[in-house]
Amino acid sequence: MIIGVPKEIKISENRVGLTEAGVKQLVNEGHTVLVETEAGMGSGITNAQYEKAGARIIGSKKEVYDSAEMIIKVKEPLPDEYELLRPQQILYTYLHLAAESKLTRVLCEKKVKAIAYETIQLDNGSLPLLTPMSEVAGRMATQIGAFYLQKDHGGKGILLGGVTGVRPARVSIIGGGVVGTNAAKMAVGLGAEVTILDVNHARLEYLDDIFHGRCRTLYSNPQNIEMAVKESDLLIGAVLLIGQKAPTLVSKDLIVSMGKGSVVVDVAVDQGGCIETCKPTSHAQPTYEIEGVIHYCVPNMPGVVSRTSTYALTNMTLKYASMLAAYGVEDSVARDKALLKGLNVYNGSVCYEPVAKDLGLEYKPYHPSR
Repeated sequence: MIIGVPKEIKISENRVGLTEAGVKQLVNEGHTVLVETEAGMGSGITNAQYEKAGARIIGSKKEVYDSAEMIIKVKEPLPDEYELLRPQQILYTYLHLAAESKLTRVLCEKKVKAIAYETIQLDNGSLPLLTPMSEVAGRMATQIGAFYLQKDHGGKGILLGGVTGVRPARVSIIGGGVVGTNAAKMAVGLGAEVTILDVNHARLEYLDDIFHGRCRTLYSNPQNIEMAVKESDLLIGAVLLIGQKAPTLVSKDLIVSMGKGSVVVDVAVDQGGCIETCKPTSHAQPTYEIEGVIHYCVPNMPGVVSRTSTYALTNMTLKYASMLAAYGVEDSVARDKALLKGLNVYNGSVCYEPVAKDLGLEYKPYHPSR
């Protein structure tokens, strides 16, 4: 198969779809890999390294899309890339279509075979291709919150971990999954006062166990959310409903009650956000204020720690990329149930029910004969 790796064009997106090691494996398996020139520079991977691994360096994005049977990316195609997509082309990337109505319609119109990293799901419910970026984003959320709590960045002037005799910052994390757990690890490690809220009681038991009482766990209901948010210096939104738009759990009134100089980091922004005042920002302009409360809502947070993120991502995506290249979409999803759950658009229709439901589009389950 001919595999294309374009350079990402989202603002400050420095990740790339494949490392040089990933290229080498696919080439050794008999495939042709086309890499857009300087696609890996933001992750510290040079054209020469890709060429040494067996890739062909291509001068234009259009040529990559025109030639490739499968496109491997990191982020969803942006409007400038829509016209480059071709019928029956395999698109293998993060898509988050529940928050992307226009892109979903384009993928249907173009009859692209679109596989979303974030909905590939194992029998145990885990999301292997989302996990590494969730780890990165969770850890970053705490770092970023600590940065913006500084007075010179508009915050309350609070050191996250406090010092002897002085109370540390209060951090509330809504969602105890991979993002929330990693945010808590960083916050607890820095000495903050941490509360995690989740609706899964078994998950709360697990968090109690691993943190040995160093953070408070609360069942996530409106009353507990209100109590936690009002006392927070830093609020981290870490809610995930697989493939669906995130529910709005925190109102504007609650956010305002946190007080001027408080910080909100909504990691769920790529699925619409779980905080009413959330709207997508970018690494170029990452924050805005609502009545003095600082909001950081960048959808591609891991894009600025690109070296770490790119290698962590390829470690997980390569298995399925190899399968898709060897067998194509139809045979691959027949072989692997987890990969079947990653198929979001096929033959002009949405075949992933949560996306169809959230966007009000017709849902047509995948059937290999159509």
